[in-house]
Amino acid sequence: MKFILEGAGLFIYPLGMCSLLALYIIIERIISLRDSKVLPKEIAAAIINGDISDVKIDLKTTIGRIVYFYKNSTPDPEALKAFSRLEISRLEKGMFWLDVVISAAPLLGLLGTVAGLVTVFATTTGLPSPEAISRGVGLALSTTILGLSIAIPAIVGNSYLTRKIEKYYAKLNICIERLIDAKMKK
Repeated sequence: MKFILEGAGLFIYPLGMCSLLALYIIIERIISLRDSKVLPKEIAAAIINGDISDVKIDLKTTIGRIVYFYKNSTPDPEALKAFSRLEISRLEKGMFWLDVVISAAPLLGLLGTVAGLVTVFATTTGLPSPEAISRGVGLALSTTILGLSIAIPAIVGNSYLTRKIEKYYAKLNICIERLIDAKMKK
């Protein structure tokens, strides 16, 4: 492992930054996308059953802010849907940075590969020395390994989080439709 880190040269800094950014976003989103922070089961059940008057509003949750908007501003169905889309978009906070890491890490690895190969073959004195070959190939392989080692877990985390957001989106849409139905019955 030490050989890989030492062999990456200057590329270790942007690759390290990508790694830390991906780790931060994945952990932060896992913590933020808990049921208790987005759609507590008791609130969802009350809305689906039509018992909106008994719903305790918790402004720290996504559905709590939607219900607060519903109760305090008496919106039309389109305004409620627009507000809920705004709240749902908050669930995706920072996810685009994870997409950037997924794209950038392998490209940085590829750039390191090219840079390593250039150092091997960019001699003006004929054949490169064994030391130059070793250093260049080490840079090429190290950056490729690191770039892929960062991108693969980031892809897994992104897929997991995206799927979780899609599930919340579907559940929240059901709740929004029930709120609209309740409004129409009044």
